[in-house]
Amino acid sequence: MHELAITQSLFDIVMENAAQVKAKKVKRVNLVIGEMTGVVNDSVQFYLEFLSKDTIAAGLKANIKMSPAQAKCKACGHEFMVKEMQWECPDCGGANLEITGGKELFVESIEVE
Repeated sequence: MHELAITQSLFDIVMENAAQVKAKKVKRVNLVIGEMTGVVNDSVQFYLEFLSKDTIAAGLKANIKMSPAQAKCKACGHEFMVKEMQWECPDCGGANLEITGGKELFVESIEVE
């Protein structure tokens, strides 16, 4: 259920930006969501439709771009995609990793009239 609070924050950002440009209609929001956030895309879309009811964003659709989990080995510097939560470097076997992708959660752009 944390998707409701997250979606409310995203929706607030959308509406604040729409107000700043004096938009008459908000048509689409483009989101980036990292796979490590645990956010369920279908829930975000559902809550956006719920929150946008009776606003200039009524029927708001989200275009969601998933950001894959990525890491960098602090021992050898190898950068790689984390697959099925395997937390070791595929090159050297090291486990001292820096997470470099997959934690994103932001509004990339908003399409308005």
